[in-house]
Amino acid sequence: MANPQPPQQRIDIRLDEKVAEGIYSNLALMSHSPAEFFLDFARMVPGTQKASVQARIIMTPQHTKFLMNALKENIERFEKQFGEIKLHGKNPQEGAGQFGFRTAPEPEDK
Repeated sequence: MANPQPPQQRIDIRLDEKVAEGIYSNLALMSHSPAEFFLDFARMVPGTQKASVQARIIMTPQHTKFLMNALKENIERFEKQFGEIKLHGKNPQEGAGQFGFRTAPEPEDK
């Protein structure tokens, strides 16, 4: 006889009107400590040298990895439905031009 599956937990998620409007970001900066990841979502206007952080999300390493896997899965579903997302620039890691989503540089060993 198979083991019965535990009942699935239901989470009640509330989304207030202000948060539902969302925040536009065209620049993300990421850094980490041994205990947490910091994701700063910023907005930068082309032709300027300033970016304004709109939101900072702090997550555990485990939740950050869950997020990475969820993003990967959803990008795969999106591309299956709408086609490949093209990255501009010679090297996809460099992105297009002077701004975009990048990881923070690794600290140099001293």
